[in-house]
Amino acid sequence: MTAIRQDAWSDEDDLILAEVTLRHIREGGTQLAAFEEVGERIGRTAAACGFRWNSFVRKKYEAAIQIAKAQRQKRAQLKKHAAVSVFSGGASTAVLEGMDSRSREVNEEAISIDAVIRFLRQWKQTYQDLMRHIKQVERALHEKEEELAKFRRENEQLNKQVNEVETDYRVVNDDYKALIQIMDRARKMAFLVEEEEDSKPRFKMDANGNLERID
Repeated sequence: MTAIRQDAWSDEDDLILAEVTLRHIREGGTQLAAFEEVGERIGRTAAACGFRWNSFVRKKYEAAIQIAKAQRQKRAQLKKHAAVSVFSGGASTAVLEGMDSRSREVNEEAISIDAVIRFLRQWKQTYQDLMRHIKQVERALHEKEEELAKFRRENEQLNKQVNEVETDYRVVNDDYKALIQIMDRARKMAFLVEEEEDSKPRFKMDANGNLERID
């Protein structure tokens, strides 16, 4: 008995499970036999295949199941009619085998067409999903581009403001230096005036009305 695999089912596994199970239904076999055959092909247990069929795959192939059941019923009717003909002497075993062979060829051709249709439908769905994903990526990319453009505009405004502040700072700094220089010159001039005042001779008038120099 093959050990149960823990990895997820692939689309190919599901397709094999559907084709084999539909073939068994069409040919009058049991689903258990179909699950055992699938399990041997893909390395899973019959129980795992049965669970996958009933829980997921079966829902996708309801129409194909009905067709397979109808083909099984028709095939059973053909065998029944052939058997009656043999019993009555109106047909031989070779005729019955020929009818069974033609029926098998028709059924195989039908299941091949069904497989191609399923494959195309699956690829159509995959293509549609891919296009939706591409559109989502394009929308997200467009949003990111708009966000990046917004950040660039904000960065340009901030750089402009920084340049204006730097210019104002240089102007204020130059004005401050000029003011310091003016204040320094004014202080020196005041000091010189005081020295000149101190160096000038001073006089006072005595009691007789004469000017007298004061040292």
